[in-house]
Amino acid sequence: MTTLIPPLPVRTVRHRDTTDGQSLPAFLWRPGPGHRMISSAVLGGGIGTRSWVLNAQVTHGYTRRDPQAHLAEIAAAAGATGPGVGMMTAADILRTRSSAYDEGAQALVTAGTGVHGWAADVSSGAADAVPGAAQSAYRPGTINVLVTLPVALSDAALVNSVMTATEAKVQALLDHGLDASGTPTDAVCVAARLPQPGELAEDFAGPRSLWGARLARAVYGATLRAVQREGGSARQEGRSGVQAPMRRSRPAPSPSSTSAAQTTSSSAIGSVQPPVAWCTAPSANGPTAASR
Repeated sequence: MTTLIPPLPVRTVRHRDTTDGQSLPAFLWRPGPGHRMISSAVLGGGIGTRSWVLNAQVTHGYTRRDPQAHLAEIAAAAGATGPGVGMMTAADILRTRSSAYDEGAQALVTAGTGVHGWAADVSSGAADAVPGAAQSAYRPGTINVLVTLPVALSDAALVNSVMTATEAKVQALLDHGLDASGTPTDAVCVAARLPQPGELAEDFAGPRSLWGARLARAVYGATLRAVQREGGSARQEGRSGVQAPMRRSRPAPSPSSTSAAQTTSSSAIGSVQPPVAWCTAPSANGPTAASR
């Protein structure tokens, strides 16, 4: 059962935006050593050992051509050391931040849906397809997803976890009434523990595997709450002025009947990994690839 909980204990830091000098927030999560992450982020993307994740808000019209260096500067100023993951967004991260917890899986999402559309929507106009294109009432886009799992994942399961998180994000967008699969600048980061000596990593993270299902429910709940806070809905802003149909997806998968009872407090995962503290970014149930 997914529980929407108060924002995870986060460390919010400020940085000076180099475009217009505004003081803007960033979230920094420092789980400490022993974590392997997969991410599509501009800084620290790919698969590897990482010690922090940063999600920084920047202004619309961001002009720096070295976002990797910029994110590294913000993280270093906040005290982060070693390799990490850096994401950025023009969305209001303080207003749209939402987190959810499902039996050990935690998700934190910040959402802006002003520039949204379908990944393969060939009918989209330039204003829908290009971040920052002229729009009558611009609202920033970008949905950044961070997921943490208290187990180790194989390389294949890490890749699969990104697929599962993306599917859950789309499900939440559809259930909110947005005629979209995301925004052109979405980023995701999934963090899992490094395997302990003698421990086997989970091979599956698909939506019908144990940890994939938990991940999916957490991302779905956090994303739905985040877009509700952001206020973007296709019923309010259908493309080209046409009201988009309300689409209903299947309910998020129910927890396994064999799962242990969950604790709704964000400190509950302290028994399996250090409590998540943010600075802002996202399984074996069957022996066959089809169960992934």
